[in-house]
Amino acid sequence: MSAKPQRLFARDTEWGALSEFTGSAQPGATLGLVYGRRRQGKTLMLELLARETGGFLFAATQQSEAQNLADLGRAYAEYRGIRRPVLFADWREALDEILRIGEESELPVVIDEFPYLVAATPALPSYLQQALSPLSHAKEHTRTRLILCGSALTTMAQLLSGGAPLRGRASLELVVRPFRYREAAAFWGVATEPELAFRLNALVGGTPAYKEMCGGAGPVSVDDFDGWVQRRLLNPASAMFREGSLLLREEPSIADPTSYASVLTAVSSGQHRRSEIAATLGRPSSALAHLLAGLQDIGLLEQTDDALRERRSVFRVAEPVVRLHQLLIQRHEPELVIGRADQVWADNADTIAARIYGPHFEDLARQWCAEHAAEATLGGKATVVRPTEMPCREHKRGHEIDVVVTESLPFNADRVTAIGEAKGTATPMDLPHLQRLEHLRGLLPSTKVGTLPKLLLFARSGFSDALRQTADDRSDVELVDLNRLYAGD
Repeated sequence: MSAKPQRLFARDTEWGALSEFTGSAQPGATLGLVYGRRRQGKTLMLELLARETGGFLFAATQQSEAQNLADLGRAYAEYRGIRRPVLFADWREALDEILRIGEESELPVVIDEFPYLVAATPALPSYLQQALSPLSHAKEHTRTRLILCGSALTTMAQLLSGGAPLRGRASLELVVRPFRYREAAAFWGVATEPELAFRLNALVGGTPAYKEMCGGAGPVSVDDFDGWVQRRLLNPASAMFREGSLLLREEPSIADPTSYASVLTAVSSGQHRRSEIAATLGRPSSALAHLLAGLQDIGLLEQTDDALRERRSVFRVAEPVVRLHQLLIQRHEPELVIGRADQVWADNADTIAARIYGPHFEDLARQWCAEHAAEATLGGKATVVRPTEMPCREHKRGHEIDVVVTESLPFNADRVTAIGEAKGTATPMDLPHLQRLEHLRGLLPSTKVGTLPKLLLFARSGFSDALRQTADDRSDVELVDLNRLYAGD
C-alpha cells in the first residue's frame, strides 16, 4: 500500500481502498468506480494517486465525442512520451489502447468526469464491457486498474445497477463523502474551539472545497464569526452565495429543480414527515415519492427511520449550505444584494437558532453516539442511533426523543441501551431536563428492572451546577457538552 501524500487531508480509508485496488497483484485488468458530490476532493485524490504510482489520468469535459477522443489522444501521447497526438478512430480503439498501459505492472488508468463521456457516447459502458470481457487482451495480458470517476451520482450508481453493461464487472465502488464533523473541525483549524467548530459546521458542513471558496480560511474566533458569515456566505460577491442552489441544479438527473427545491424548503423549515411535506406543498403524499427518492440519490436529503415505531420516518436536509440557502439566502436575496447582510443575519437570529443550530446539534449528538462514544458511556454497543416519538397517556401527546441508542444482539431482540436529549440553545441544561428524560425512559416498551437504559444529556451551553452534582452521584447519567462532543468519548 502506497503512503498517503501529506497534501491529502484525512481520507485515510479512501486512500487505503484505492491503494489496495491499484496495488493488487490479481492478474487481468480490473474496474473500479469512484464517485461523490462535487467539491469533495475526488480529483485531487486521484491525481495524487496517478502521480504516486506512475499511472495515467484523463479528465473529460462537456464536449462532443470527437473532441474528447482528440483530447484523450493528446493526453495519452504525452503520457507515453510521443511527440504527436495519437488519433483514435473511435472509443473501442481508445479503450483497447489505454488498457494496455498495465501490460508490464499494476498501473491505474483514471478517467475523471466519466459521465460527460457517457452523455456524448451512451454506448461507452457497453464498449467497456467488451474491452473487459473474460477473454479480452486486457483481462488476459494486462494488470491495468481502470478507475472511472464522476460527480453525477445517479449516472455513476446506475453503471453497476440492474441490467447495466458493467454490472458485476467492478471490484471497487468508492463513494467519497463530506468530512465528518471532527474531521471538518481539524480541516478548518478550529478543533480546539468547539463552539466555533459547531457553528461553522452547522452552516458549511464538511465539503473540503468550501474552505477555498471562503477565501482559504474560516473565522478566527467566535467574536469574528458573525462578520465572517456576512462576508463569506451572505455576500453576493462570494463564491458561496449561490452554492446552495447550484448543488441541486448541476445534477443532470434533476429535470425539474423547482419541485425538488420546494421539498428542501419544506424540510428546512421543520416539516420532517412525509405527510407534513405533502401538506406544505399542497400535494398528496403519494406524489412525493420520486422527489424524495431523487434528493436522497444525490445526497441532499436523508431519511431516518423511527427508532421504535415501524413505518415511521423523518427527513432531514443532509447538506448544511442547502439548508442555509433555503432558510436565509433565497428568502432575503433582494436585501442581501443591496448589502444588508448584517441586518438579515441579526433579524433571523431566531430562525438560525431553531432551524439550523438546534437540528444540527441533535444530528451531531447522534453521530457522536454512533462514532465516538465509549461502550461504557452508552451501556452497550451503538448498532443504530435514531430519534423517536413516544406516545404519553399522562400528558396526552407525543414526546420526541432526540437520541435512542439500540444494540443488536445475536439471537435476541434489539436492546435500547441509552436515550438522550440534545439542546443547542444558549441556556444551560438543568434538572428538569433530566426529570423529563427519566419520564420518557419509563415509557419505553422494553424497560425492565435492572436493565434501565442510560440517560444522555447533550448541551451546547453546558449544565447547571445542580445537574452536574446529580449526574456525579449517578452511574446511569452522562453529560455531554461541546468539549466532550468534539474531543471525548
